[in-house]
Amino acid sequence: MGSTPHHPVPLGFVFRSRAKEEKAPSAAKATVTDSKQPRDPQAPKGRPTPKRSEAQSQRRSVANTSMTRKDAAKRQRDERRAQMERQRQALAGGDERYLPARDKGPVRKFARDWVDSRFNIAEFFLPLAVVILVLSVVRVPALQSISLLLWLVVIVLIVLDSLLSGFRLRKRLGERFPDQNRRGAVAYALMRSLQMRRLRLPKPQVKRGERP
Repeated sequence: MGSTPHHPVPLGFVFRSRAKEEKAPSAAKATVTDSKQPRDPQAPKGRPTPKRSEAQSQRRSVANTSMTRKDAAKRQRDERRAQMERQRQALAGGDERYLPARDKGPVRKFARDWVDSRFNIAEFFLPLAVVILVLSVVRVPALQSISLLLWLVVIVLIVLDSLLSGFRLRKRLGERFPDQNRRGAVAYALMRSLQMRRLRLPKPQVKRGERP
């Protein structure tokens, strides 16, 4: 019987790793892609490197934005400083346009003028307190007793005068401004009466005894 000759098959072909064959084309493609379009080290992976003109325009836009923010912040500071200066001048001169919100309005202006046009016992509290304090420090029993009595008298007078002033002012505000919001005006006036006349802000616009 004649035998058919068998061609020997190389062992390397049989036992060649298929993984190497699959990795080879992908590696070649990656090499071609990388060689055609290099990537910027600062650019995210998978994105091409931007052109020089585009990068310069982006940098320019960022610089312009930062300068705009600086200018806006400086403008705000200048406006705030100018507003504070206008308020300071308004507190000294009584200009209604630039007064703080708590001092604006005809109701608050009338309350200020009403307090400034009369004598208030509360406005003398600070100098009286200094005198009483000095008397209480002196090591004389009689003077210390007098200082304690003066404390009681001053406090009682201030309370009575404040109650009477609040009642009268509420009545006047009701007659003068029946349809306007008068909330907080009496407390506002009483707090003003506790300050010495020369230290009040806004500055008094009426003389003592002058009817507002």
